[in-house]
Amino acid sequence: MTRRGLLIILSSPSGAGKSTLAKKLMGWDPSLTFSVSATTRKPREGEIDGTHYHFMDEAAFRDMVKNGKMLEHAHVFGNFYGSPEGPVRAAIEAGHDVLFDIDWQGAVQVKHSALRDHVLSIFILPPSIKELRRRLVERGQDAPEVIRDRMKKSWDEISHWDGYDYVLVNDDLETTFEKLKTIVSGERLRLVQQPNLSPFIRQLQEEFEEAEA
Repeated sequence: MTRRGLLIILSSPSGAGKSTLAKKLMGWDPSLTFSVSATTRKPREGEIDGTHYHFMDEAAFRDMVKNGKMLEHAHVFGNFYGSPEGPVRAAIEAGHDVLFDIDWQGAVQVKHSALRDHVLSIFILPPSIKELRRRLVERGQDAPEVIRDRMKKSWDEISHWDGYDYVLVNDDLETTFEKLKTIVSGERLRLVQQPNLSPFIRQLQEEFEEAEA
């Protein structure tokens, strides 16, 4: 292993381009994987355990939370959702980056988790509120009332921008993507991500001592 993996958090208000950027990032480096969440809700038709979600009962979920085995978790519409630590830790130790699409509340939990040293958090901002609304309308996925709800929620998301390591204004998709690649490439070189450096330094020290002998 030449490096440890990163736990990459991407957050944004709906419509800022986060999902598109995540897909482009995974196309740029196919070794990137999305974190598979755990949930206590029942599987829907076509959903596969371990692929779409890790499905579990509430008792097992609560037990994982109690024992610190969830990086983040939330209670949504009567069901629990969370990110199991085990698979993420295994990926990071194997040198693979793991991508998280979570909100600011989940990001705070992950940044205080046992894997906090490997977290890279990035917030994506729209160039304007007007443009954010336009994108939500033009993508044609939501009814007008849903768009209104998303817009109301957007400022709550944006107001937590300063809790992230990096903030990118997505005024041009390709330019933002280039910046995102630069950030990921640079963060992969952090000292904590390079487990082979300590043995290499010891080797250099031994070579130096032999040369001085």
